[in-house]
Amino acid sequence: MRQQRRRPRNQRLSNFRQRRQQHLLDVKVRSRTAAQYRNRRVIVLFSKIALVIALIAGIYVGARQAARRFFLENPDYNLARIEVETDGTLQREQILRTANIREGENIFAFNLGRVHDRLQQLPQVDDVQVVRKLPGEIDIAIIERKPIAWITSEKEIADPFASEAAFLVDARGVLMKEKKLLSEYLGLPLIVGCASESLEPGKVVESPEARAALELLRLSTRSFMQTRFQIREIDLSKGYCLAVTDKNHTRVTFGFDDLDTGLRRLEQFLVYSDDAHRELATVNLLVQRNVPVTFAKSPAEVINDTVKPNESPRIMKALPAHLEPWSEPTPIKRSGATSSTKSRATPSPTPVVRRGLPVQPLKKN
Repeated sequence: MRQQRRRPRNQRLSNFRQRRQQHLLDVKVRSRTAAQYRNRRVIVLFSKIALVIALIAGIYVGARQAARRFFLENPDYNLARIEVETDGTLQREQILRTANIREGENIFAFNLGRVHDRLQQLPQVDDVQVVRKLPGEIDIAIIERKPIAWITSEKEIADPFASEAAFLVDARGVLMKEKKLLSEYLGLPLIVGCASESLEPGKVVESPEARAALELLRLSTRSFMQTRFQIREIDLSKGYCLAVTDKNHTRVTFGFDDLDTGLRRLEQFLVYSDDAHRELATVNLLVQRNVPVTFAKSPAEVINDTVKPNESPRIMKALPAHLEPWSEPTPIKRSGATSSTKSRATPSPTPVVRRGLPVQPLKKN
């Protein structure tokens, strides 16, 4: 029997050309499958995105329709009350006009943030709170700025109430122009001569002399200085110092720097003048040593200055009273045959006053 020929192991079943053709076919099949898979993934991704967008749009439209139906167009949420509270001179009509809110409209139609910003722009407003209370109330609480002085660019001013160039200023330097002036504003100190910058309502003063004047007013409110040294006027016209006049017409000159130290030095002079029972007239605190100080004249010195030295005062001397003894009145003889030229009526004697006796009238005989 013929024995079959065995094939050797690891024998290739195809040649190089066949293997190459088979590899190219395999690559084409895999690339086509990969493209189909990639397209399917892109379609699925876009479908998910479209579904999410449609879902969000549906939720948004539904929520909007529900909000309009249950809140914005619901008459139960119409604004029925506006509570306004302020601690100053702002009027209710001015506040509502600035906030642009009015009763009768829907309470959700107002943006409370915008209302807060509009009210904060008023020069008189220091802080504001706006609260919405359902179903139909809005509360507005305003804390107004507290003016501490009048300020003007003029060197002299008679009545800051009537002057258009005078403004109220608070401790932060914000300028105000009140429509309603209170009586308490009459006692505020006056800052004059601030010509280094333009003064407008709502503006903050930035000049160093004006800031120094406000700082001096703040420091002078201490316990002792508030009762003993009350500032009435601060003159800034010199440009290099603060010329201060207090309620007793004492004129004190301060520098722009280290005002606290200057007030402590002034306090020592005030204590000394109180102990000496004399009033200060002028103090120049710009000088560090040997401070120039003058005292006001006493009332006796003022009186002596008003009297002329060469003129002596007239002294009224009392005249002595001459008393006569009591005597009976002398009778008057009347003659009818006397001529007209010689017949003259004898004057009636005056009553004689005697010490301790009353005056008695004369009797005709």
